[in-house]
Amino acid sequence: MRRRAHGASTDRLGDVQRRDVQRIADDLLAQGRDPSTIRNALMPLRVIFRRAVEDGDVAVNPCTHLRLPAVRGRRERIASPEEAEQLLAVLPVRDRAIWATALYAGLRRGELMALRWEEVDLAAGVIHVERAYDEKERVDIEPKSRAGRRTVPIVGALRDVLVEHKARERRETGLVFGSTAEMPFQPSNVWRRAHTSWKQAGLNPIGLHEARHTFASVLIAAGVNAKAITTYMGHASIQTTYDLYGKLMPGSEAEATALVDAYLARADTLSRIGQLDR
Repeated sequence: MRRRAHGASTDRLGDVQRRDVQRIADDLLAQGRDPSTIRNALMPLRVIFRRAVEDGDVAVNPCTHLRLPAVRGRRERIASPEEAEQLLAVLPVRDRAIWATALYAGLRRGELMALRWEEVDLAAGVIHVERAYDEKERVDIEPKSRAGRRTVPIVGALRDVLVEHKARERRETGLVFGSTAEMPFQPSNVWRRAHTSWKQAGLNPIGLHEARHTFASVLIAAGVNAKAITTYMGHASIQTTYDLYGKLMPGSEAEATALVDAYLARADTLSRIGQLDR
């Protein structure tokens, strides 16, 4: 009996070619998966074939010389407000609200897939994030942490898009972005359509996860305090927010000096006014 690895015979391992593994990587990239996620997904396969080559079970390792996306900093791709408007403007109308909610509300992909109209209060201007969609199990799941269940404000730029989307969908209940009222959208299809539109317009594509980072950067630039950002992003702790976005937050020595000097100047002015009034 020939040696088996993860249930696959060496005969079958020998049938796998580099183009087969490359196709897996390309499909994951087309779905908008993060480069590090793609590399991690291929890691078990790399281990299997490395051992198979070492043991002499196969002659060629199909996991070598793959064209994989480079792993860059998590916050490297953040769209500016002007760029976000441009990215949304050229999208297919049916997909515009999905990307707008990622860019202007920071929902995760699974949260976007599970979001229902019953959880979008346009009158009050808030989105209640109650669940996420597990793409592997194909079911709604509870948030990963207590912080994942949260209320996110609907900014003006997002409200207009959601109002138009709701009027177009003509649904008061069910999934906000579903293929139907009960069937979530296919992320790979949404990504392909967006990627095609952006390339045709000469724009730099962005992923849903990067759109979420963009929302965080907008909150920071707008001066929203760190505790509120932690809540809106659904982070388990404020430390997570600082770890992810600390470099984007104001805090240079020059700025600290200016802020303290301004505070002391105001305090001194108020003190002098108080003495004059006595």
